[in-house]
Amino acid sequence: MTAFLTAMLVCVAILVQMPQASADAGFRKWINDFYPVAAKSGIKKSTYQKAFRGVREPDPDVLRKARHQPEFKESAWSYIDTRVHFTTIQTGQEMAKRYDRVLTEIERRYGVHRSVVLAIWSVESSYGNVFNYPDRLHYVPRALATLAYADRRRAKFARQQLIAALKILQSGKITRNQLNGSWAGAMGHTQFIPTSYLAFAVDHDGDGRKDIWNSVPDALATAANLLKKNGWKTGKTWGYEVRAPRGASKYKGKSKTLAQWARLGFKRPNGKGFPRPGEKAVLKMPAGANGPAFLMLRNFFMIKRYNNSDSYALAVGLLADRIAGYGGVQQKWPRPKGVLSMDERREIQVHLKTLGYYRGEIDGNIGSGSQLAIKTFQSRSGLTPDGVPSQKLLNTLRR
Repeated sequence: MTAFLTAMLVCVAILVQMPQASADAGFRKWINDFYPVAAKSGIKKSTYQKAFRGVREPDPDVLRKARHQPEFKESAWSYIDTRVHFTTIQTGQEMAKRYDRVLTEIERRYGVHRSVVLAIWSVESSYGNVFNYPDRLHYVPRALATLAYADRRRAKFARQQLIAALKILQSGKITRNQLNGSWAGAMGHTQFIPTSYLAFAVDHDGDGRKDIWNSVPDALATAANLLKKNGWKTGKTWGYEVRAPRGASKYKGKSKTLAQWARLGFKRPNGKGFPRPGEKAVLKMPAGANGPAFLMLRNFFMIKRYNNSDSYALAVGLLADRIAGYGGVQQKWPRPKGVLSMDERREIQVHLKTLGYYRGEIDGNIGSGSQLAIKTFQSRSGLTPDGVPSQKLLNTLRR
């Protein structure tokens, strides 16, 4: 009986391992079979072998992340809350001072305001903070090969990007170890996919390399160059927040001049008029009829050339305004009852720190340290010690 069970367990183990082994073999076969395609684009065998040295399995994290893109999964207000808040605004203003000379040169050469470039840097890589977590980065040739092999929807995109990544490696200016990026192959401080890197990368610091991984000047200039070459309008904004009249949803996605929108009852919350009423704008209502409305100008759609998502472009535009010293969205987002914004969660941390309950970072992220501080305060204040950052808790702290 024992021998029979042992044999059965061995068989089961073999069967369990077979799909993985088969998948790995299939992936290796795909890599071998793809070389003739790459060769037609001028990729040398030595470059190809260097790129895939040691790559034997698909990257499972790539496929997991491909199934969840926050730009298209999260509500607009949630996406913006985590990207436009005290920390990103303050850091952007600090970076504006640190890189003042570089940003002045970029504004003069490309006609893109510094706050827009800084906002892109923030949203794309948290001002380069992503490089402090190398375990979250992906080796780009492996990531793109994974998508080309296992993701039917992105296979064509991934093959194009993989060939472009191989061309970058073959240039000799960027090393194999530098080719790290996102699950979709976006690279560097300002997260350029390989084809965009080849089309728009700039050597701003003059060292002979277009190094968006290690050179902040190169990365920021590259972002500005992309916007300029796609039609960025110098000196103009991306859009306006407006109060929409009743029944405005029927106009969603429509294009009219700002003067025409004004005649239909669309007004700016601050009471100001539109500086250039003859400009055309498209109505966007990212949170529906109960949320803020926006009239989007040409530059909004230029930001979308970077990432084809309304939430992304809106986050960049709003953050750019805040970095430049302008106010934020004046109308309320239709958050579910009791859900706090990032700035409100940050305010809770400030109060708890002032009262001596909290010693961690003031960043709005409610982790284990914040939860413990909340529970302690709740217990001593006669509240239910659930550790939840609620509106009731914030009101109590304010008092």
